[in-house]
Amino acid sequence: MPDARCDRVPAREVIATVTGSFTEHRPPTSPAPPDGPLGWSGYAESRARASARTGEEESVLYGTAVVEGRECVLVAFEFGFLGGSLGGSTGDRLEAAYALAGERRLPLVSLVATGGSRMQEGMIALTQLHRVARASTRLRAEGLAQIAVLRDPTTGGGWATVGAGADVVLALPGAQIGFAGSRVRPADADPYAYTAEGQLAAGQIDAVVTPDELPVTLGRWLAALTVTGPARAAPVPGALSAAGLPATGWEAVEQARAAARPRAEAYLDAYFQHRLPLNGDRCGGRDPGLLCGVGLHAGRPVAYAAQCGTATRPAGYRTAARVIRLADRLGLPVLTLVDTPGAANDAEAERAGAGAAIADAFAAVAGARVPVTTLVIGEGGSGGALALAAPDNTHVTTDSYFSVIAPELAAAILKRGPDEVRPTADQLRLRPQDLVELGVARSVVGPAGPEG
Repeated sequence: MPDARCDRVPAREVIATVTGSFTEHRPPTSPAPPDGPLGWSGYAESRARASARTGEEESVLYGTAVVEGRECVLVAFEFGFLGGSLGGSTGDRLEAAYALAGERRLPLVSLVATGGSRMQEGMIALTQLHRVARASTRLRAEGLAQIAVLRDPTTGGGWATVGAGADVVLALPGAQIGFAGSRVRPADADPYAYTAEGQLAAGQIDAVVTPDELPVTLGRWLAALTVTGPARAAPVPGALSAAGLPATGWEAVEQARAAARPRAEAYLDAYFQHRLPLNGDRCGGRDPGLLCGVGLHAGRPVAYAAQCGTATRPAGYRTAARVIRLADRLGLPVLTLVDTPGAANDAEAERAGAGAAIADAFAAVAGARVPVTTLVIGEGGSGGALALAAPDNTHVTTDSYFSVIAPELAAAILKRGPDEVRPTADQLRLRPQDLVELGVARSVVGPAGPEG
């Protein structure tokens, strides 16, 4: 790997803009051959030039830091040192940083800028990815959060481990992000796909954050992902509608489908002091009709997954499952808002794995060890809605319904005419009060909360 460009912001300057304080740590090191494990001629001179130019001994530095009053372990890549590349000594530092986070019971924040593995160390450099993946997995098993901030560029193995392997992935505007670096991509590759904005659109990162916003954003994420004490169930949101209980099943359907009915965005805004979005399924998809993230309610973090009234797509279910499993691992309670006519059932949704994605959402809710609270705020359409509903802690608003299938489709399956749709809605017993009586829901919720 040739000596790197040095026109990017040095690691210590980035650290200074993000943190209130930083205490550097250094792992014990063993003597290495001057030209590295491969005896690569000129490697020692390249390292010496990189060190003289940057003032650093390696491409990564780490230590404990305070960000907006929140303590964490901080890792920062120095791109000016051989392109922020990973070698054996880099692996030592990264492994030590993850271990320090585990010992101190602190979240890990990584400020990533790397061109990949160091060619002068060959396969020894590449196998550092195993070390990083193992250290990251151990920290995950200990219930500690990992946040990555992707700077320009973040490519190769650094992206595929420290970056993409984090729980929350933020990026600076315009940052080059991709497994393939600029010199090894296909000549006709779409350049947008390798940018922070392109990766956000593809559901691979959670947010693009400007440098000015980064300290506050990191501080909020650290507050949201640092849990003290056992998870308590998220309180049921109060209803935002003054609608009365429906007299008939069809009236319940009409109230749930009313254009003026309060939607998920309004419920989330009323419930949370502020929200931090988690975007995308990490498989190249995102569903704008399902909002996910973590917010602060009454000063305590709560993870959320909220349907917005549209048919939920496979990417939405996979994103919700990702968020619920993250909450479960970190000990955060979960709030789900159910509002969908059902799962998307077009050919594209089937090709994208609708059945498997819905099954994954069911499994995430069923396997959660933290309490899950559900409020049905509109349409509860079949299994596409049930996949995000807590089996023993679901509540309903007066302008909602929950049904095995929409009345129109039920009538069609039963070979009934259009004039029989309304009686079918009554037979389905889908009204809020019916759901409580059947034991499907625990309560009908009013503006002040559950009313029993």
